Amino acid sequence: MTASASAITWNSTRPWRGIMVATALPLRDDLSVDYDAYARHVRWLIEQGCDGVVPNGSLGEYQTLTDEERARVVRTAVEAAGDGARVMPGVAAYGSAESRRWAEQAGEAGCGSVLLLPPNAYRADEPAVRAHYTEAAKAGVPVVAYNNPLDTKVDLTPGLLARLHQDGSIVAVKEFSGDVRRAYEIAELAPELDLLIGADDVLLELAVAGAVGWIAGYPNAFPATCATLYHAAVAGDLDTALPLYKSLHALLRWDSKTEFVQCIKLSMDLVGRRGGPARPPRSPLTEETEAEVRAATEKAVAAGHH
Repeated sequence: MTASASAITWNSTRPWRGIMVATALPLRDDLSVDYDAYARHVRWLIEQGCDGVVPNGSLGEYQTLTDEERARVVRTAVEAAGDGARVMPGVAAYGSAESRRWAEQAGEAGCGSVLLLPPNAYRADEPAVRAHYTEAAKAGVPVVAYNNPLDTKVDLTPGLLARLHQDGSIVAVKEFSGDVRRAYEIAELAPELDLLIGADDVLLELAVAGAVGWIAGYPNAFPATCATLYHAAVAGDLDTALPLYKSLHALLRWDSKTEFVQCIKLSMDLVGRRGGPARPPRSPLTEETEAEVRAATEKAVAAGHH
């Protein structure tokens, strides 16, 4: 049995559902932020069938932005989206008070939700993680937890997610662990907690397991095809979803690799969107990796994906 359309489609009461694109941030050659290009990109994504955007995530290189740049990116996204509910800024920070301030800024800008990593300056224990989310939730904007234990060294296990949900601190989780088995345990322990696909290359597996949203990377380059793939997958239409998924997987798997920012930006450049360079310490792709991404992107274009 598949989820109802209302459960898997974006709506203003649960604006973290549907396809929320973790937007890459177009930079000029001098590494300054091209806000006009970013605004055009946000508008284009929504026109192509995506539901909203997630600025200031890892793909948006938030760690390298000044406070002024980070706040302006959010305002730019809200204005370009035409509806602040369609914007879910990342509010990660080393300090819990700082994450709360970024959540408050998002609320002031009219955003519908925020995305928050656990403490990532050190390997935080459970009381610290719960206190961190409690503090950010005080801003009054719905919080989506982001589980990325590979990078943060803090694992939001199904049991911990259930307790965060019971605390009233989170409404959903972006699941990036890659362990699709967790979907079923999360549903058992916290049935009201929304599961969002967090890695492009497990989209089909988590959709089948009951995900109601996708915080997505590769729609930055192929939004229309990715929208078709997502909607087919969550509707259980495997006749449509599986061939598309297989066709795109050579690209989607780059979303889970260390060089994902540079890879997705390269794909954007190749399809005529402005990706541009990445800020240090991210360095240019090796010739081998660039060739692999280029070949996968060109193959997707040749196959008619867009």
